[in-house]
Amino acid sequence: MRNLAPHTLILAAVLTLGACAPASEAPTPKSEKTEQISKTVKQDGTATLSENEKLDAWFETKFMENVRAYPQFMTSLGMDERQDEWNDPSRTYELEQLDKTREAVVEMRETFDFDALDADGQLSYRLFEKNADDAIEGRNWWDHGYTYTQMRGAHSSLPTFLMNQHKIKDIEDAENYLTRLETMGDVLDARTEQAKAKFEKGIAPPKFVYDFVIGSSQNIISGNPVDEDSEDLNLLLEDFRKKTADLEMEDDVREALYERAINAILNNVAPAYERIIAEMTRQKNAASTDDGAWKLPDGDSYYAWRLREMTTTDMSADEIHDLGLSEVDRIHSEMRDIMEKVEFDGTLQEFFEFTRTDKQFFKPEGKRGRAAYLREATKFIDDMKVRLPEVFNKLPKAELEVRAVEAFREKAAGKAFYNRPAPDGSRPGIYYANLYRMDAMPVYQMEALAYHEGVPGHHMQLSISQELEGVPSFRKYGRFTAYSEGWGLYSEYLPKEMGLYADPYSDFGRLAMELWRAARLVVDTGLHDKKWTREEAIDYLMVNTPNPESDAVKAIERYIVMPGQATAYKIGMNKILDLREMAKEELGDDFDIRDFHDAILATGPVPLDIMEEQVEAYISDMKSGSYKPDRL
Repeated sequence: MRNLAPHTLILAAVLTLGACAPASEAPTPKSEKTEQISKTVKQDGTATLSENEKLDAWFETKFMENVRAYPQFMTSLGMDERQDEWNDPSRTYELEQLDKTREAVVEMRETFDFDALDADGQLSYRLFEKNADDAIEGRNWWDHGYTYTQMRGAHSSLPTFLMNQHKIKDIEDAENYLTRLETMGDVLDARTEQAKAKFEKGIAPPKFVYDFVIGSSQNIISGNPVDEDSEDLNLLLEDFRKKTADLEMEDDVREALYERAINAILNNVAPAYERIIAEMTRQKNAASTDDGAWKLPDGDSYYAWRLREMTTTDMSADEIHDLGLSEVDRIHSEMRDIMEKVEFDGTLQEFFEFTRTDKQFFKPEGKRGRAAYLREATKFIDDMKVRLPEVFNKLPKAELEVRAVEAFREKAAGKAFYNRPAPDGSRPGIYYANLYRMDAMPVYQMEALAYHEGVPGHHMQLSISQELEGVPSFRKYGRFTAYSEGWGLYSEYLPKEMGLYADPYSDFGRLAMELWRAARLVVDTGLHDKKWTREEAIDYLMVNTPNPESDAVKAIERYIVMPGQATAYKIGMNKILDLREMAKEELGDDFDIRDFHDAILATGPVPLDIMEEQVEAYISDMKSGSYKPDRL
């Protein structure tokens, strides 16, 4: 799962002008087309720019204007400006940015001639327009997104940002870190006030969510905040200590910096978290146990919008639900074939129970088991890297690491997720595996997970996207869930065709993960459209999938607070497979899977209907003999 920010205007505005959270750490490189602009000059010094060049330059200007509106995004891009500030959390600021989005679309329509653009320029125009329209429509549902949940919220995102994004290379960086630490409580308080306002409108997560938020908040302010030699040091103080340990400075300067950090935690950070805990406790005592989006004001319309946003289709909840049931039946049939291969005598549900509980399928709890898991997952990725040229023309330049999810958030975090790399190579892509409970991470799923989060999955797609030349930055950092997660799930399937998953149990693990995504179609629509309870949804997963109960519980609790998101995976994968089959039928012996993959990856993230257009263009170019294999 790609690690994403919530549906707030901060995200919407960033998406509109092309950012994706979490972003990379280096300044966004200018596109090849933008670089050419400075070279297209007459002898008298006046520029002779094509409509495409003018539009690309305009996109870059708007992109950077938007980046500079969000200090945290600037930090994630490696920019040295506003390193001591947080994003403005106020609704007033969010509305101002939405106004700028509206103005930008009007300006684009009035300034540029769509018909004078080439095909790629027209695609950029349409994507910018769609992103803006989606952000404007999304304003209707700002309040429907829960402020604090076990999956996301400022209570976890701010410390994670400081630890993973704010680098300390010198004393100035350290002082900027401390200023952020000293003002962190202001941002948290603003979000807590928003949570209060939503609660008064009847918009609050179900009761089970609150203990997660309270627990995560307590973890962040736990530990010793005053003794740097303590074995139980506060995690933010520990982060600051590690990052400044190698900086050259006088002892009194170092002591003064530590004193500032301690005072910030004691006097700003901890009190704000205590206020979160108090408010979450108050809300918990009055919260309902209703789970679906249907309970919210105009909940049916909200969920329909979420499905459109996540799938980039017009599929109804009923259509998605029925597709899920059909896919579950198909995958069950393929799993029965695996049962025959391993000579298991029993029912499918008995086989599920066997794979949930038999010790051969799990690493031991503790440091040794975790280390072994990370080591073996890394080997799957390293082995796949060698095979990539068989099925891809373009390979990512960025490095990839496999890490365990940090202790402070592992209890609430998802099973696995990915953070994109810095385009300048200063930070690798990171595949995070959640090893909080080893009995929730069966080794037979390790191979498919590594392909999904690593290569040829998210690492490959996102790295190639930000390495594209001749593509505006807003497209490189764009986000369409059905595209990216559909690619991730397709990337689990592709190695099967390459002869991998040699162990039948690993192939079962691949099917188990595809089954999980098919079952999501059923339970997500069940929860939010058909008014299933949390317990009914958990029971469906326990009967129909081999995942352990802890997986089922955590997954359903995720789907409850992120309506519609889980439906994007299978719908996106199916679309890629359908388009690949179409290309095979149309091109026959001229079909080359490497070129097909180029057709998917060369645009950067796009909605599924535009993906189809790009594949149709690839087919047409192949038939006419005008296809260029170096398009990436």
